[in-house]
Amino acid sequence: MVSITRRLSLAALVAVSLALPGAAVAQEKDTITIDLVNEPSSLDPHGQWNPDSYYVYRNVFDNMVTRDDAGEIVPQVATDWERISDTQVRFHLRDDIVFHDGEPLTAEDVVYSIERITDPEFASPQLGQFNKITGAEAEDEHTVVLTTDGPYPVLLPQLVKLSIVPKHVVEEVGNDAFNQNPVGSGPYKFTEWRRGVSVTLTKNGDYWGEPGVFETAIFRAVPDGATRLANLQAGSADLVVTLDSDQAAQIEGSGSAKPLIVQTERVGYFALNSTKPPLDDERMRRAIALAIDKEGIVDGILAGGEVVVGELVSPAAFGWIDGIEPFPYDPEEAERLIAEVGEAAGTPMKLATSPVFDQRIVQAIQQMLTDVGLNVEIEMTDMATWLKNQQVSNEDAPMLTFSRWSCACQDADGIMFPLLHSGQSWSRWSSPDVDELLETGRSSLDEETRLDAYKALHEKVKEDVPIIPLYQAAIIYGGAANLKWQPTANESMFLNRMGWGE
Repeated sequence: MVSITRRLSLAALVAVSLALPGAAVAQEKDTITIDLVNEPSSLDPHGQWNPDSYYVYRNVFDNMVTRDDAGEIVPQVATDWERISDTQVRFHLRDDIVFHDGEPLTAEDVVYSIERITDPEFASPQLGQFNKITGAEAEDEHTVVLTTDGPYPVLLPQLVKLSIVPKHVVEEVGNDAFNQNPVGSGPYKFTEWRRGVSVTLTKNGDYWGEPGVFETAIFRAVPDGATRLANLQAGSADLVVTLDSDQAAQIEGSGSAKPLIVQTERVGYFALNSTKPPLDDERMRRAIALAIDKEGIVDGILAGGEVVVGELVSPAAFGWIDGIEPFPYDPEEAERLIAEVGEAAGTPMKLATSPVFDQRIVQAIQQMLTDVGLNVEIEMTDMATWLKNQQVSNEDAPMLTFSRWSCACQDADGIMFPLLHSGQSWSRWSSPDVDELLETGRSSLDEETRLDAYKALHEKVKEDVPIIPLYQAAIIYGGAANLKWQPTANESMFLNRMGWGE
């Protein structure tokens, strides 16, 4: 067995995770316990879509379509589909899906779900992912036609994460009550939400699709990584999220647990509120980009298979362009640019973060910026507050933010549009040129036209520096030795694709 070090490659880590020694296999259990970083921000799938939320609610709801473990888009609620014009797609729906309250899922629920998530008054954080859909019409109980604002090549990848909610339940109880007690049609039913502690799901014995192995699933909020690791090693947790390479090394060869690693579509990035001084000065933004040692972060801190990138998408997503080089690490040039900016460069700036993010990275970036003469203070909040603070006006938004973004659609549109298009709740940038390129990328059915637009976008981002791409994230989970599960690039956690085995 090869020993894991801080600089062990992703391939070696994967090999470790798939080739553990034949230690004693833990007894199969009816309950799987999963330690997340935080409790879900929402159990309403049209609400927040951060990982701690969708890890849970994806098991309660069925989506319009889904991706298999190989990453291919496959049927779920929709059995098949056909493009009937450049702006319309007809979907045929399963006729045997039943919500957890016993009512059938019909085209009316699909139409309602689409109208709900695209309603500006509902204000879903996912609105920018679905606002190209301008109409949904039920032709009959099991056929729906979706209309888009112009050709929309990302419709299917976005529908991968469109969960279908029961119209009759939401309208009867209201949005807040539905979030407290969600009703879906998925392989697991919601049972209990103990605020700040855990969410419990139970197996749906009447599920139309592949049933789950576990009778019960408990998702616990465990913010401290060392505690998550200890729970896994002690056997009180069967699956834990967000380990680092050092923690993976601790369970390597233990016989009781194993690391489970995957390169994801997620990109780590550093966002700048360019609408406020001193970040409205391009020299300041460029200085920050030059002051961050990306290779140092990837090799010296993470060391789990992450790769430095120069663009805001990863190789796992459509829109990745070979040859876009990242900003070099050049603190001397950063200091020169800061000196040019003058007194304004000394303005105090808050760096917004949350425990879900690797604080080693946040603290390293703070130190790097301090070293070149900037005044940066870390501001820590819980994840729900962090999300709320990110989706506000530019005036109220944080000056600096470290984050990692995944749209779960594996398409550049799902990452770049919400982060860069003017008027989007996450965007701190306004550029007619960027907006035009983003619109081209999401409105052409020709792949080459789309790729040309994203190439120009990547180059424009590097020129204007509204946001700084850092690295493609490799996610490290920890699993019990006898847990069978293959993590995916879009970070799905489907309980009915897991099981026990040797």
